[in-house]
Amino acid sequence: MNEQQEIKFPSPEKNKSVAAAWFEYVEMFVFAAIFVILLMTFALRLCVVSGPSMNNTLQDGERLVVSDFFYSPKQGDIIVFHQTSEVDDRFNEPIVKRVIAVGGQYVKIDYQANKVYVSDDETFAENEVLDESDYAYFANPTGAWKETLYVSDSYSAVYQVPEGYLFVLGDNRNVSADSRDYRVGFVDERRVLGKVLFRLTPFSAFGKVD
Repeated sequence: MNEQQEIKFPSPEKNKSVAAAWFEYVEMFVFAAIFVILLMTFALRLCVVSGPSMNNTLQDGERLVVSDFFYSPKQGDIIVFHQTSEVDDRFNEPIVKRVIAVGGQYVKIDYQANKVYVSDDETFAENEVLDESDYAYFANPTGAWKETLYVSDSYSAVYQVPEGYLFVLGDNRNVSADSRDYRVGFVDERRVLGKVLFRLTPFSAFGKVD
């Protein structure tokens, strides 16, 4: 006589533990999703580079991660801001530029020597020339934009930055519409969307942006 094989069913306790484990996974996923949504809403933004004005630091079409979490703009930061232009609709969108000076400072641009001075008063010494060797790029200016760059016979210009505002330039100096251009001008700090933290795409260039 064959022995009858006993059929074992999972115990209620085991079923309960499996269900609890799945519930924990789902709960973790939901909380993670909420965290990411809150993070992207209040701390991080995604922006896209438009045009060649930040070459060679940033390229047209690249996607950037930007944060304004406890952020205060300072010289050298790459920021994204939003102007309201009644002159040109192209400027009614997020703009990426580099902070050159903050409120209360003076800026002098020597177009012949490709030098930018930043001073706390109206005098400019040689030790106040910015070291821009890591990022400034000078493509050949063409057309009408060349005339807007060379704003005087001396090929230089001086700006006083109002308190609460920023003076910004594109790294590709000769083709950038920035604080030298009346359509952009000084940037109200309240219009800054944040500092560029890193490049998201293309993935081959993923990483921190300086």
